[in-house]
Formats: sequence, C-alpha cells, structure tokens
Amino acid sequence: MSGIPHGSPKRLVIASRESRLAMWQAEHVRDRLLALYPDCEVSILGMTTLGDRVLDRALNEIGGKGLFIKELEVALLEGRADLAVHSLKDVPMELAPQFALPVIMPREDPRDAFVSGRFASLESMPAGARVGTSSLRRAAQVRHRFPGLEVLPLRGNVNTRLAKLDAGQYDAIILAAAGLKRLGLAERIRAIIPPDLSLPAAGQGALGIETLAGRNELAAWLAPLADPTTAAEVAAERAVSRVLGGSCRVPLAAWCVSEAGGGLKLVARVAAEDGSGMAEAVERSAGADLASAERIGEAAARSLLDQGAARWLGSS
Repeated sequence: MSGIPHGSPKRLVIASRESRLAMWQAEHVRDRLLALYPDCEVSILGMTTLGDRVLDRALNEIGGKGLFIKELEVALLEGRADLAVHSLKDVPMELAPQFALPVIMPREDPRDAFVSGRFASLESMPAGARVGTSSLRRAAQVRHRFPGLEVLPLRGNVNTRLAKLDAGQYDAIILAAAGLKRLGLAERIRAIIPPDLSLPAAGQGALGIETLAGRNELAAWLAPLADPTTAAEVAAERAVSRVLGGSCRVPLAAWCVSEAGGGLKLVARVAAEDGSGMAEAVERSAGADLASAERIGEAAARSLLDQGAARWLGSS
C-alpha cells in the first residue's frame, strides 16, 4: 500500500459524539482503518458534548457549533483518544495551535434536503406554512426566497427532528441530505433543495479527522483516508467563512465544486437573518490546489464585503 508508513498502529481510539449520525461517522472511519490495518485495535470513545446537551436554545445563543467538538478535543489532549471525527461544518475555521486537521474525507451530497409529509417542495408550500430548521443560514435564505413562510427553530438529533415533524409541529423541515443518506433515511427526502434556493454551509457533507498537532506518524497512518478533491473544495468554502468570521451565528453559505477542466467554482452567499437582503459572489480558479482554493475563497469574501454584507454579519 503506497503512502502508508512503515509499521502500522497497534491501537487507535476515536473520540465521537454519541448521536446516531456521529457514531455512524466514527464507525465509518473505524472500518476504513481496520481495512488498512487489520491487526490494529480500533475503538470508539463515545461522548456527549455541551452542544448535544443544551437543546432548549439556538446554537448561536450558547456559543456556536464549536460546542460540538470541545469535549472531544479534551479527550485528545488528555490522551484518552488519538483522533476525533467531525462533520466538517461543525469545526471552527481556526483551530487552537495544539490541534491539527490532517484529513478531509470524500464528501457525501452537500445539499440541503426538504422533508415533509404534506408538501413536495418549498415552492409548493402556501403562505403561513411552518418550516423548521436549526440553521441561521437556511432560515435566512428561505425567508429571502419565500417571505410568506413561517420559519421556526428546530434542535435535536436527526431522529428527534423527524419525530417533531411527524408529530405535526412543522409542515416541513430542512436537514442536510448527507446525514439522512448516511443514516439510511434517504426515503425521507421529499426533494433536494436546489442550491439557488438554499446554498449549503461551508464543509457540509464532508468529514474531518482531528488530531493533536505534531503527531506526524499518526497523520501518515491516516493519510490514505484523505480526499484531495474534497479538501480543495472545502478549503475554498472555509476560507470565505474564515475571512468573514463565519460561525453558526452568521447566515453564511459557501459551496465549491470541481469543474470539468480541472478548476474550481465557488459560490458564496450572505443573507440578512430576516431575509430582507442577500449578497452573492461567484469565483473561479484554473487550478484545484489548496492555494487556488484559498485564493478564490478570500476573493469571494472580499466581494461579499464590497456588496455590503458586513451589515448582516453581526458581532461574531
């Protein structure tokens, strides 16, 4: 196996949140590692984070999506785990210096999914219909495109959110298509929402593996799990978010795709939380390397600022 360092790990511990989706992600990484290193003992350390425990308030009110990874990082620091698996959209744009993100894995469908037992799409919903989402990004875009809909907050894991929909608390909810597909719930997707209506979050659908910085042998063992194409795409998206101070407190969307000619196309969007305005930037690069990705991400951020997006970015 080219690219795999001499020797192989004897034991690896993966830190993961205990939600069903997070455990699927950790088990996916475990299975990939076992395929590479059949003699390695790979275990999962399940943990409940503050972001999982506090469900009565919006994420932007309690500190943002970084709350989903803090306890996992403590496990890395204390030596109780070697690596942590995250949904990349939950990972802050700037990691503390003691941590590294050496691997971005192949991306699942990054788009948003429309889930409803009553309606076929956002376009088919009548004025006053209730749409649930946990995301300021989704809420702002839906309010902008469909001002007659009532957009309501929605927290909890995927199954909890689906149960609230089934109980009639919402007429429809919006979830990440990737999570539903990974959990075997693709049949619940009534429609994939076109990106022109709801552009995905930076990193949506991608998995990142976090380790302590400086663990070079571990990074080399993990390297075969990396996907350079996804890494370049999400680097562009995360560059937009980093320049604009993006977090779950910012209604920011960014989606980068690799083009047939070998370059990258990035679309980025910032919207007013109440849907009253929106700015959009489109940037392309001839190359698909990380430097090109960073460059178009920063250019898109500057374009959004030139369009006045700063007024919608809040204090974060």
